[in-house]
Amino acid sequence: MQVWKEHKGKYLLILPFAILFLVFTIIPVFTSIVISFTSFNMLEPPVFIGLRNYINLTVNDDVFLIAVKNTLFFALITGPISYLMCFVFSWLINELSPKVRAVMTLVFYAPSISGNAYMIWKLIFSSDMYGYANAWLLKLGFISEPILFFDKKEYVFPILVLVQLWLSLGVSFLAFIAGLQNVDKSLYEAGQIDGIRNRWQELWFITLPSMRPQLLFGAVMQITASLSVSQISIELAGFPSVEYSGHTILTHLHDYGFIRHEMGYASAIATVLFFIMVFTNIIVQKVLRRVGA
Repeated sequence: MQVWKEHKGKYLLILPFAILFLVFTIIPVFTSIVISFTSFNMLEPPVFIGLRNYINLTVNDDVFLIAVKNTLFFALITGPISYLMCFVFSWLINELSPKVRAVMTLVFYAPSISGNAYMIWKLIFSSDMYGYANAWLLKLGFISEPILFFDKKEYVFPILVLVQLWLSLGVSFLAFIAGLQNVDKSLYEAGQIDGIRNRWQELWFITLPSMRPQLLFGAVMQITASLSVSQISIELAGFPSVEYSGHTILTHLHDYGFIRHEMGYASAIATVLFFIMVFTNIIVQKVLRRVGA
C-alpha cells in the first residue's frame, strides 16, 4: 500500500496501456496455449486431446518441419543483416545535416510503411519477358528465354530474402536514429581524455552502451519480423509455394487457422512460434548486454 500511495499517479498513467496489453496480448497468448491442447473446429466445443497436436507437428507433419527449416534459415539470414543495416544506415544518416537527415530518413523508412509496395518485386521478377529482371537479362544476352522465378525452387527463397531486407528499415531504424540523437555529446569529450583515439572506439565504448535500450528494442523488432514472414511469401510465391520453398511457420499457421479452421492445431503452431521468438530474444538480449563491456 505504501508503494501505491507514493506512485499512485504513475500507476494510473500506465493503467490504460496495462489493460489493453492484458486484454489483447496476455489473455490471447494464454488462451492460444490452452486451445493448443484441444481439437477445436470453431463449430463445436473444444475437446481436450493432450499433446496430440504437438506430436502430430513433430512426427507426422512433414510440411511443418519444412516450414521450421525455412523460417529459421530465413531468420538467420535476414535477422542479423537487417539489424546491422538498420544501425549502419542510421549511424551514417545521423552524421548529416538536419534537413538532409530528415529526407534520407524518409527515403529509407518509406518501403516499410508503403503497404503492398513490395508487390513491385512481383513485376520485377515476373516470369514473362515483360518482367524487368527477365527483360534486362534477355537484353544483355545472359539468358535466351525468360526465367520462371516463382516457379523454380532455387529462385523463390533468395527473392523473398531480398524483398524482406528491402522492407527491413522500419521501426528499429527510427529507434536507432533517436538513440544516436540522444547520446550525451559530453561523453565523447570525456572519452578522448580517457584515451579513446578513433571512431571505432567511440562506437564500442560510448555510442553503443549509451543506446542499449534502443539496441534491445531493435533486436526484438527485427527478430519478430524475421520469424513472422507470411504475407510476402503468399503474395509473391503463391500459396502453397513451389515445393514449399517459401513456406514458413506463419504460413503454415495461416493454412490451418484461416483455411482449414483447425484452431487447436493452429494454436499449437502459434505456441511453437511464440516460444521460438521468446528463446531467440532471450539469447540476443544477453549478447547485447555485453556490448561495450
